Amino acid sequence: STMFLVGLSGGIASGKSTVVAVLRELGCAVIDADVIARQVVQPHSKAHQQILQHFGTEILLENGEINREALGNIIFSQPEKRRLLNSITHPEILKEMLKQVLKYFVLGYRYVILDIPLLFETRGLTRFMKYTVLVYCDPPTQRERLMKRSRLSVAEAEARISSQLPLDEKRKWATHVIDNSGDWESTRRQVLRLHARLEDSLDFLWARLAVGTALAGFGGLVFLLIRHFIS
Repeated sequence: STMFLVGLSGGIASGKSTVVAVLRELGCAVIDADVIARQVVQPHSKAHQQILQHFGTEILLENGEINREALGNIIFSQPEKRRLLNSITHPEILKEMLKQVLKYFVLGYRYVILDIPLLFETRGLTRFMKYTVLVYCDPPTQRERLMKRSRLSVAEAEARISSQLPLDEKRKWATHVIDNSGDWESTRRQVLRLHARLEDSLDFLWARLAVGTALAGFGGLVFLLIRHFIS
C-alpha cells in the first residue's frame, strides 16, 4: 500500500490554519498534534486523573477541564514537573496518533499530514517525513497579521515572533513552501498544486518503516516521532 507521512508546520500568524482548512476541504487526512494533546487530558480520561493526582485540583477550570495556562506556568518553571507531565501524556498521545495513522492506512489514503507546530525546531522529527511543508509569509505581513489578530502592539508582536525560529530559517529545511504572504486565492492555488504533486507520489511509507519496526518496534518509532513536540 502506498502511504507516506507529510510534516506540516509554520509560524505564529503565518496562516497554517488556512492551509489546513484547504487540505481538509480537499479530503486530505490531517492529524493535528495540538488537538490530540488536548483530547487526551479531557475530564474523566486516564491522563486527566493522573495529572490531578500529581498537580492538584488548583489547575482546574470551573468546567473541570485543565487550565493549560496554570499548568504551563508550573511545568516551565519546574523541569522535573514537566518531565512528569510528559510521562503521563506521551503514552496516551502515542496511542491516539498510532490509531489515527492506522485508520487512514486502512482507508487507503495516499498520504497523511502531521500538523506539528514545532516540526522544524525539533529537526529529528523530519527524518520520519517523506516531505515537509512550511506555511510561510514575509516578516512584515506576519507581524501585521499577529497585531490585528491578537490586538498587540508592535513590540509585543515582535517579541512573540522572535521567540520562535524565524520562518526564513525554517524555509531552509522544508521540501515544500506555501507562501501565504498574498491573498487567499494565491494560497489556495499553491495548496492545490502541492496536493496534486503528493497524490502523484509513489513513495512507500510502510516499506520505509519496516526496518524501524524490526529494530525497535513500531511503537517505539512512533514515540520518537511525537516525544518532542507535545512536551
